[in-house]
Amino acid sequence: MSEVKKPATYAEQITQLKKHGCVIADENFCMNVLEEVGYYRLSAYFLPFKNDDGNYKIGTTFERVYNIYEFDRKLRNLIFSAIETIEVSLKSRLSYFHSFKYGSLGYLDENSFNQKHDAKKFKETIDREIENNKKVLFVKHHIENYDNKFPLWVISELFTFGTLSYFYNDLTTADKKTFAGVHYKDMVSWLRCCTDLRNICAHYGRLYYRIFSAMPSGFNIKDSAKRRLWGAMLSLRELYPSTEKWNNEFLPAIEALFEKYTEDINLYHLAFPKDWAVQLVK
Repeated sequence: MSEVKKPATYAEQITQLKKHGCVIADENFCMNVLEEVGYYRLSAYFLPFKNDDGNYKIGTTFERVYNIYEFDRKLRNLIFSAIETIEVSLKSRLSYFHSFKYGSLGYLDENSFNQKHDAKKFKETIDREIENNKKVLFVKHHIENYDNKFPLWVISELFTFGTLSYFYNDLTTADKKTFAGVHYKDMVSWLRCCTDLRNICAHYGRLYYRIFSAMPSGFNIKDSAKRRLWGAMLSLRELYPSTEKWNNEFLPAIEALFEKYTEDINLYHLAFPKDWAVQLVK
């Protein structure tokens, strides 16, 4: 077992960066960034610039790496906002669809789902969320006034994106077709991709130069691109409920961000094609 590393002062961290070949034009700026962001978090953004020997490629500047970090932070915020729109829409549409076919409490009946559905596990998830949120006003109201019974459109407010993905995946094939149309099979993978993406964004994780665990289906792109942000963005596009808002609000904001940092980022590290903006039009 290796010995746990000892803490290093900011000055020592700067020395370490220089030792590995990072060009630092302004040490005061560098120190301020290390104080605010942290050496460990920032070190992940140096990965595309590393040689096999652990040193950085010639010409690697601290300013460029920090700019990529800022690009990633702002991109994460934009994407998280888009995922919120998708999540709210899914909760609304799924609860409406399922409730009118199976009733307000039909989600508790295992017969309203496919054979893969684990009713016991699903109920345990719901009960845990109710317990964790029992002081929230609408939860308390249904506990006290409706004998702890929650219509689907109410309880779905406590669903995570992962639970929504699970809910859709456990619908019968006929219900998936009715709800999602011709892409009902692909939607399972899109939801998994967006669940992964949402969790990364929620925990301030890195999107740039990242390999994702989930892979989308239904897109004619290489597997390597499916594992990068490009695959997740295509999934995001397909799940986004409003064509108008996607094309006129979200996409222009993304384009402006890429334009601002065009000198710092590398589309290859995101698996974005050169005509990505055209391909992302909904």
